Amino acid sequence: MAQPNYQYEKRQKELAKKKKKEEKLQRKSVGKEDVPEGDGTQEEAETQVTSVENPEAAGNTPSDHS
Repeated sequence: MAQPNYQYEKRQKELAKKKKKEEKLQRKSVGKEDVPEGDGTQEEAETQVTSVENPEAAGNTPSDHS
């Protein structure tokens, strides 16, 4: 009867783990690339536009009005 080759089995198991880990990292990196700068909310973008168009509406008023 043939003896089991434990080194081969171990190597195959390690390769499978490595492949799975690389795929997981790749999925994570693809997910992060899809997200724009900041938290990507529409509200944040509207606030930035408002502050450019009308600085008083965004609360960027000079403090000498007191």
